[in-house]
Amino acid sequence: MSQKLKIALPKGSLQEPTIKLLKQAGYNVYTSDRGLRPSSDDSELDIYMIRAQEIGRYLEQGFIDCGITGLDWAWEHEDALEDLAELPYSRATVRPTKWVLVVPEDSPIKTVEDLEGKRIATEGVGITQRYLDQKGVSAKIEFSWGATEVKVPDLVDAIVDVTETGSSIRANKLRIVDTLLTSFPHFYAGKEACKNEWKREKMERMVLMLKACIEARGKVGLKLNLPEKALPELLELLPSLHGPTVSHLATEGWVAVDTIIEEKVARSLIPDLKLVGAEGIIEYPLSKIVQ
Repeated sequence: MSQKLKIALPKGSLQEPTIKLLKQAGYNVYTSDRGLRPSSDDSELDIYMIRAQEIGRYLEQGFIDCGITGLDWAWEHEDALEDLAELPYSRATVRPTKWVLVVPEDSPIKTVEDLEGKRIATEGVGITQRYLDQKGVSAKIEFSWGATEVKVPDLVDAIVDVTETGSSIRANKLRIVDTLLTSFPHFYAGKEACKNEWKREKMERMVLMLKACIEARGKVGLKLNLPEKALPELLELLPSLHGPTVSHLATEGWVAVDTIIEEKVARSLIPDLKLVGAEGIIEYPLSKIVQ
């Protein structure tokens, strides 16, 4: 009987980008609208869809071997987990998730100290309590089931909510007082699972491929031919990962150059390369970069 690695993926706003990242890494995950046990083209994976907030707890209890969830939801269980990798992606953008302390624009509250004795609504009760304890502030924290923005100022004095861009906060005429925590998803493993040689190797292989996909984001490959005498001038222009690969062509006095650049600089770089004599310029997408 083949061995299985029990892995939890975050159900909810991170679900789609996580499955997309796994597909890019070579792990196709097949979900249904209601199914909590997706299938995969990797027969060694036993996949569970679990709310991101619960993955750390199930890892600590040993019900699953590993999982992807935010740093924000895992910190309460960090002593029982192995953090194998930070995976810098998020639900809507490439920006990290931020937990922020928010009040109405016209609120007299300017600092966290002004919340002494006040009421705060949030889904992240533990995150908020830890923050207040660090600041030496005593306030009443109540769990919010959602639509937290509408609770200020009539029901509570402030909220602690999650944001990536801040657009929802501005749209609701709210103001950020402070940032409690900045978080990306991480690949976590249970300590017992890490003691199993097969599971540890399987997890490390997955992490290698996931990190390779993230490293490739925003980058493209560039190939071109160039008169060798123009090579010093080209090297002055060319940003690259570790320096370009240069090889001689069959045509005497010509070289081929292969490199990796940031995609956003290609639009200005390629015309400059043409001006120094480059020919046959090819820009191509990258799916993985293994460092």
